[in-house]
Amino acid sequence: MTPATPREILICTVAGLLDGCRCVAVGAASPVPAAGAMLARALRDSTGEPPLRISILGSEAHNFFTNGSVELFDAAGQGRIDAFFLGGGQIDRQGNINLVGLGDYPRSAPRWPGSFGSGYLYYVVPRVILYREEHSPRVFVDKVDFISTPGTSEPGTYRPGGPYALLTGKALFDFNKDKRGFRLKSLHPDHTLAEVTEATGFAFDHDPDPATTPGPDAATLHLLRTRVMDELAETYPAFAAELRAGIETTDRKATV
Repeated sequence: MTPATPREILICTVAGLLDGCRCVAVGAASPVPAAGAMLARALRDSTGEPPLRISILGSEAHNFFTNGSVELFDAAGQGRIDAFFLGGGQIDRQGNINLVGLGDYPRSAPRWPGSFGSGYLYYVVPRVILYREEHSPRVFVDKVDFISTPGTSEPGTYRPGGPYALLTGKALFDFNKDKRGFRLKSLHPDHTLAEVTEATGFAFDHDPDPATTPGPDAATLHLLRTRVMDELAETYPAFAAELRAGIETTDRKATV
């Protein structure tokens, strides 16, 4: 079996971040988090562990909600959603997210889709995983231009939720709520600390010699490339086809 592609490593990392969860929700236009949730579910099914319930927005086959976001928000407020994924046009060192636009509001330009329910879900879902594949200084800034939803709250604020981890195309970070900042947990294969430091617009804690994000074992990779890929194609057919093409390209290179 050919080695895991960079995106397959991201998907497997997402699955690992969902360890211990009972119910996971994935929002719109989130193929990598969706694939990671599907892989986490498939891994549990293969080992006989308690099942993982997942809700993929936009999916008919992989969504147990029947009333869209209203039901999602109700379930989250009741403490029945363990993990959710958020991204942002900007994310800063304190975990603040900007989904509105660049520059001074209300004259932000360009304007982005908006905050929608992020301000609510960031507060009530215990394990919010920040995901943004692009890792550059324009995304990861020292201070966002507009706070769609804050990463932390003042003492005395009831907030069971908040940032749990930050996953990018280059690295995986943990979030320290006491220090209100990120700590580098691991570098993805073929990326260096110097590269990640240069690509990040804020300072972060790290070990002198950071760990490397582990790749999947053969059984996990097989499960991803068979059952999960087929499930993913129902909601994200173009992305599943792109993943398959990437695997075929890697396979051809390996045989040359």
